[in-house]
Formats: sequence, C-alpha cells, structure tokens
Amino acid sequence: MTLLRKLSGALAFSLFAAFSAVQADEVTVKQGDIELRGDLTLADGKAVKDGVILMLHGTLANNKMEIMQSLTDLLKERGYNTLSVNLSFGIDKRPSDMLDCTIEHKHKHADAVAELDTWMNWLKGEGAEKVVVLGHSRGGNQASWYAAEKDSDLLEKVVAIAPATSDPENAAKEYEERYKKPLADIMAEASKLVEAGKGDTLMEVPGFVYCENAKATADAVIGYYQDDERRNTPSLLPKIKKPMLIVMGSADEVVADLPAKLEGVTQDNLKVETVEGADHFFLDLYADELADKIADFVAW
Repeated sequence: MTLLRKLSGALAFSLFAAFSAVQADEVTVKQGDIELRGDLTLADGKAVKDGVILMLHGTLANNKMEIMQSLTDLLKERGYNTLSVNLSFGIDKRPSDMLDCTIEHKHKHADAVAELDTWMNWLKGEGAEKVVVLGHSRGGNQASWYAAEKDSDLLEKVVAIAPATSDPENAAKEYEERYKKPLADIMAEASKLVEAGKGDTLMEVPGFVYCENAKATADAVIGYYQDDERRNTPSLLPKIKKPMLIVMGSADEVVADLPAKLEGVTQDNLKVETVEGADHFFLDLYADELADKIADFVAW
C-alpha cells in the first residue's frame, strides 16, 4: 500500500498522542497573513547560537506527535537544541492537533518548503550559527526538498527519517481502489481549472490525502497528486550537497520501497542507517537508537 493509505490506518492508534517531559517555549513567526507556530527547546547550558535541529512532522500531523516529542526529549538529553515546527496548512496559529479533514483544503505539499525557509530565516535572526533540518515521513521528503532547492550557509546537515517515496502509477491504482473513482479524472478536472486561472476553485473529491469526501481547491489537488519526481525523496539526493543522513526502520511497511530505491545510490555526502526492528514511527527503545544515530551524525 502507499504511504497515505498506511498512514490513514496508523492514525487510528495513539502514535500521535501528545506528551512532553521537556519544557518547550512556543515561538511564532509571520508568513504572509498567517502566524506559524513552533516549539523551541534548549539543551542545558545551550543557546540558539550553539546550533538548532529544525524538525518537521509527517502527513497532516503536528509538532506534538509522539515521534517529534520523543526526539525533542532525547536530543535535549544528548545536548542538542531543537525547534519542532507545526505546519500551518494555511491556518493561522494552527493548533498542535491532527488536521481536521472537514476543512476546505487550500494547502499544497510544497508549502512546507516555504515554511521551512521562513523558520530558517527566523533562526538566523535569533542568532543561530548552524542548523540541521530534520524531517519524518512526508516531512522527510519536504526537508530534503528544502535542502535541494533552498540551500544556505546556515544549513549544515540534513536528516531524513523514513522519508516519503512516490510511485505515481501505484498511487493512482490505490486511489481508485480506495475511493472508487479514477485519480486521472480528478486530476484532469483540477488541471482544467488551474489552466483557466481558477486554481482556487473548491472541488468535492472522494478522497484528499487520507481525508474522505473532502473539499479541496484545484491547486491543492494538483499540489498533492501531480507527477513530480521531487515528491520521491531518492530523486532529490543528487541535488543535495550538504552531509545527509537517512534513517530507515527494518520493519517499516509505510515506505517499504525505500530500501530498494536507495540500492546502488552512492554519494560521498550521504549516509544511510537502519534501526533493526523499528517500524515507521520508531517507538519506545527504537527512538533512543534513532536519537543516537542522529546525535552521532550531527556531532556538535
């Protein structure tokens, strides 16, 4: 199954339940007409200037989902500052909850790249001298996309945890199996609206990301479903020049094709690690091993 279909099942569990053993300071930054939210956590004796790991969550999730909170806690224990950001999805001061499927979806996959850039500029203004950008799942793809297209002197390293892959043919097949309507028909309608300058027109679609019977603009539909190789993380790797770490779980069924897609990929700046036994969310003791691998790679 595709990433989105498997995630939709996983969301029924408590994987995204919020918890925090570490005190974080909420910070905000303006982007256009909306305010973005994030949680800044400083390690003992550290300041922003000492470096920050900028962290991005996965599909329609939030910065308090379990893997984000676990990494915040564990990386602080290892002496690292983190800024765990909450994607806005076009909502002002969006709360740290799973996105409500009943909203009018006007956001696009690539919006995260612009939001990461806004946060990077904020960190620079706060005096950060080095930043690692880290993303999980879809966020791993978006963080990689950022590194490929928005590289800067401030960006020192990149970490992608179980980053998203993309197979347009398989995605179209599974969309039709799940929602009983060909994705090609929906894309044709959305493309026609966009070409006519009506990309902000709301469409009623049987499925959008993992939301059933959703309302989404034509721009949003194109943004999430168009055939764009940049949504396939391995395709981005040749464009990333900074040192990069990819961490996979050996029991990950969400991006099960990732190991095969990375076979034969050789780049001097790329390191690939596997946490044996971990699934897509690196729960419990697997989170400790994940944090160790990240800390060893960042090595500040």
